[in-house]
Amino acid sequence: MSQNIRNIAYSILDLALVSEGLTPAETLKNSLKLAQAAESYGYTRFWLAEHHNSISIASAAPQILIGYIAANTKTIRVGSGGIMLPNHPSLIIAEQFGTLGALYPNRIDLGLGRAPGTDAATANAINPSRMQATYAFPQEINKIQKYFSTDNSGAAVRANVAEGIDVPLYILGSSTDSAHLAAKKGLPYAFASHFATTHLMDALNIYYNEFQPSEYLKEPYTMAGVNVIIGETDEAAEQMLTTLIRGIVGILTGKRSYLQPPCAMTQELREVAKHPAVRQMLKYSFVGNKETVKQQTADFLSKTGVNELIAVTNIFDAEDRIKSYKAFAEIMGEMKYREPTEEATYNFK
Repeated sequence: MSQNIRNIAYSILDLALVSEGLTPAETLKNSLKLAQAAESYGYTRFWLAEHHNSISIASAAPQILIGYIAANTKTIRVGSGGIMLPNHPSLIIAEQFGTLGALYPNRIDLGLGRAPGTDAATANAINPSRMQATYAFPQEINKIQKYFSTDNSGAAVRANVAEGIDVPLYILGSSTDSAHLAAKKGLPYAFASHFATTHLMDALNIYYNEFQPSEYLKEPYTMAGVNVIIGETDEAAEQMLTTLIRGIVGILTGKRSYLQPPCAMTQELREVAKHPAVRQMLKYSFVGNKETVKQQTADFLSKTGVNELIAVTNIFDAEDRIKSYKAFAEIMGEMKYREPTEEATYNFK
C-alpha cells in the first residue's frame, strides 16, 4: 500500500560540535542560527544531546540550551535528544522541563536515554551510583510521569511547576533494550541510527510488535537518526564527509579533537571509511547532491517505515551545515510517495 510521505516529519539533532578555531560560545550561537533557519525550513523539532568531558561537544547542559533556543525561536519544538537520565535526579529533570514547558507551551520535548553520554571516569564523577541508576531507568521514567501528573498534587514530594504541563516523553535507544521499554510504556521511540546502526531493524520490529497503547500514544511512533550531508555536487558532499570520517576515527581510537576542516577524499581516507567499524557507523549516511540524497532517503523510509527522520549533519562549516539542512527540507517537501519493499518486514499490530 502506498503511503504519502508528506506527513513524514523531519527534525534535527544538534550536538553543538566545536569546529577547530571556534569557541564553545561561538558554537552555541551557531546552534541558534541553525535552529532559526530550521524553523523557517519547516523542521518539526530541534533536539540537543547531552555529552560531557569532550572538547568537541558544547552541549553539556541541554536543559539550558533548550531554553536559549526556545526563547529565540517561535514555533519549532525544542527538546533533548536526549537527557541521560542516570546522570540526574528525576525530580530535578521534572522541575527543569516543567519550567521550560510552562515558559514555552506546547514546544518542549523530553527525550530520555540511559547511556552516560561520556567516558566511565566522568560518568562516575557525575554519579558514583550510576550503575544502579541505569538499572532503575524504567522506574525513574515512572517518577517523571508522576511528577508531571496532576494526580501528584497531594504527594509529599512534588514538582509543582511540572504538574499538568504538556511535555511529551520520548524513549531513546541505540540497542534493543529501550525498544521493549518504549513499547511497554506506549511512548514514542527514537533510535540513534546515525551512529548505532547494528540493531535498528530489530529494535523497530520489537517496538512495533510489542507496542501497547497508552494515555500518551495510541499508535506506535518511531524516529530514526540519519547522517545527512548535501552539497552542490556528490564530490562536494564527499569532501565535507571527510570531517565526519576523521571524527569517527577519533572516537574509535580515543583521540578526540575539535571538528577538523574538510580535505580531499584521498585513497587513504577511502580505505579508512571501508574499515568495518567506520563503515558500520556510517551505514545510514546520506551523502551527495540533492538527487542522490533524495533517493537514499526514499530507500531508507521504504525499508524502515519510520514516522520521522532526525537529520544529523556533523560538518565543519556552519554555513555549509545550514545549506545542507535547507536542501534536506526541500527534499522532504518534494518527495510524494514511498513504497514498502521486501526489506520492510515489520508485523504492524
